Amino acid sequence: MQLNYKKIGESGKTLIILHGVFGFLDNWLTISKTIADQGYQLYLVDQRNHGRSPHEAPLDFPTLAEDLQEFLQQQNISNPILLGHSMGGKTVMEYAVTYPGTFEKLVIVDIGPKAYPIHHSKILQGLNAIPIDKIESRNEADEILSQYEPILSVRQFLLKNLYRKDEGGFGWRFNLPVLTSDMSKVGSEVKSSEEIKVPVLFIRGEKSNYILDEDLEGILSIFPNARVETIQNAGHWVQAEQPKIFVETLLKFLEEPI
Repeated sequence: MQLNYKKIGESGKTLIILHGVFGFLDNWLTISKTIADQGYQLYLVDQRNHGRSPHEAPLDFPTLAEDLQEFLQQQNISNPILLGHSMGGKTVMEYAVTYPGTFEKLVIVDIGPKAYPIHHSKILQGLNAIPIDKIESRNEADEILSQYEPILSVRQFLLKNLYRKDEGGFGWRFNLPVLTSDMSKVGSEVKSSEEIKVPVLFIRGEKSNYILDEDLEGILSIFPNARVETIQNAGHWVQAEQPKIFVETLLKFLEEPI
């Protein structure tokens, strides 16, 4: 698997960033430049079936973790800091329990190791309702999607994946058929028979319900050196809703001695 990526910064500790479901590396470009300015080199990675990485089944966490391991080998990266948001956070956790001892710290953004019910069904219905080979404008796609997803900012995020093909017409950056068939796997639980004892920071949004107080016991059973930081006035997209506080919280953790 040859994952698409973008490198920001030329020196300092290495930070790998993985986006969430329906996302791609461009979602992290602005914030990554701020982090790189503080002395880090970042690799923003498109996970399979997203962005400009190959469209190839399946979409499950053992496979995504293996992709990450291959990527680190290909780039000759050792002992990085790994950061993932939502689905990307699950990939990072799955990687951590599968390849222990190969990373310095973990940062998991608004997702826990527990299983989550499927909650993107309506969005997938809307995306599949868009006749991608027939639409003539982004507005046309938005009009159809609005019948399934009323929140404009969510639709705008999803439609960032819509692009004009060289031969004409539109295409999706993500692999919609695989996302549709494998979405149940994106909510699966991360399990481990051994503790992962590196420092781990979980960042959650105050208005999000992805990491609840009662989830802390399950988190600590796998990651005993984990802590949870809550960012006020933010939902699931913590880094987009409160970027300044997010970066401050992240850098404080990254700069702590191990």
